[in-house]
Amino acid sequence: MANSHLAQQQAASKEKLIADFEALIADTEELLGATAAQGGEKVTAMRLRMAERLADAKERLSTVQQAVVERTKATAKATDQYVRTNPWQSVAVAGGVGFVLGFLVTRLGASSK
Repeated sequence: MANSHLAQQQAASKEKLIADFEALIADTEELLGATAAQGGEKVTAMRLRMAERLADAKERLSTVQQAVVERTKATAKATDQYVRTNPWQSVAVAGGVGFVLGFLVTRLGASSK
């Protein structure tokens, strides 16, 4: 159960990182487009370096996205297999978690009044 929670946290962190990276790529592309009309050797050289780095970053992002998808599928498959192998244990764990959450919500609600 703890491994599943940890895997979910890791997947969420990776998804956030991917989203942030995609935003960075979009901003960089916009910057490259905005500086297209600028002249000078330094600006042109910098634009070329940025374009190369951007292409590398897109390739790495694609690789990371594929890894996240594969790992998420593997985790879902393992969870499904566990639930199918141990249905009553899964029901008991889910019931226990629900009970604890209900208790905490009730307790927190009563203490805030």
